[in-house]
Amino acid sequence: MEILVTSLDSILDGDHQLDVLMARQPIYSKNQDVVAFELLFRGDDPHAMSPQKDEVATFDVVMNTYASVVGDGGEQRLPFYLKVTDKVLLSGTLPALPPALFALELLGRSNVTPELAAALQEKAKEGYKIVLADYDPNDVRLQPLLNIAHVVKLDIQALGMARLPEVIQKLRPHNLDLLADKVETKEEFRQCLEMGFSLYQGFFLSRPEPIKGKRIAGNKVLLLQLLTELDRETATGASLEQIAVNDPALTYKILKVVNSAAFKVPREVESLSHAITLLGLDQIRRWILLFLTTGVNGSPTELTRNMLIRGRMCELIAELSGYQGAMNYFMVGLLSQLDALFDIEMAELLEQVPLNSEVKNALLHYTGSLGDTLRDVENYERGQFDLLMARIPRSYYEVAYRHSLNWSDTVIKALRG
Repeated sequence: MEILVTSLDSILDGDHQLDVLMARQPIYSKNQDVVAFELLFRGDDPHAMSPQKDEVATFDVVMNTYASVVGDGGEQRLPFYLKVTDKVLLSGTLPALPPALFALELLGRSNVTPELAAALQEKAKEGYKIVLADYDPNDVRLQPLLNIAHVVKLDIQALGMARLPEVIQKLRPHNLDLLADKVETKEEFRQCLEMGFSLYQGFFLSRPEPIKGKRIAGNKVLLLQLLTELDRETATGASLEQIAVNDPALTYKILKVVNSAAFKVPREVESLSHAITLLGLDQIRRWILLFLTTGVNGSPTELTRNMLIRGRMCELIAELSGYQGAMNYFMVGLLSQLDALFDIEMAELLEQVPLNSEVKNALLHYTGSLGDTLRDVENYERGQFDLLMARIPRSYYEVAYRHSLNWSDTVIKALRG
């Protein structure tokens, strides 16, 4: 345990440990921009916010990291959707959270009573946005709440796509924002867009729309050539530069990033061979992988961000678990959504990407410690905390996740120059 604590301090710079596990899930606009996050707690227990609010330093960490995001408009703070039940609202235990940064999402298992409606009405007067989740048009108990809520969340999988137009028509007189929940494919997103939904939640950005025979194109091919060369035992700065010379703009961009705040190099790096001397082949491989996963056909920033978070968190968990070859864990996490980025089936895509069989099998079949770590990270980001293998202390998952959120923003800033 002492070794783990030392490792954690050195990797994560002694980040403050919280008493709860948390993750965030993005809520998108029609343009696939992130406009809010749903805040997930271990067991979705809103009471967990109470000790966080009492400890000001911890609450600030939560707000400054989980709410912070770097987008096209620069760095900004986005609001949270916080799940609550009738018991929480009526018990008086909900902390006094800032209304501008928190929307209250009432869960469908709540007992709807006149007292609950009055409590929601009071929260709405205080400035909170009220979100009605798990909406069932056949549940007459929910009808009075439609005059209080600002947003209604529709589980499109439970309701079924064919039934949605009828449900939307019934909700129209209430002038509500409609949130399509559990949008799993880009085709479902397009259908919901046509139906008039204004908000979207789900993993549709992570799913590819395979185009048969499609291949990686443009300067991505050059990056693959660099990766192939890096895998050779005889790789040198000179051999890499011989490939990179075919795209001077890419070489310039790589060096610009290496010289940015993302790296703490002692002096300006002037060439790839110079960068390798200072940073080593693994760090150069890391950044070539990052360039491979960014700037593809206008792909949403959130997909790139999630790839970065996964890569870094897989790497940190590997190091905290004492696994060798942490760079392979970074690659597995980072490339786990490469199929969605390029719209190429993963099996077909991996035929074009030079990776060892252990990494490929982890991406395709979740095999070995690489696959186990990837599955752990995917479960964490979805808020499925009970499925964690817990090979490290559970609180370390949250610290690694929070660090990865910050790291991804640093990388996005560096990639944008």
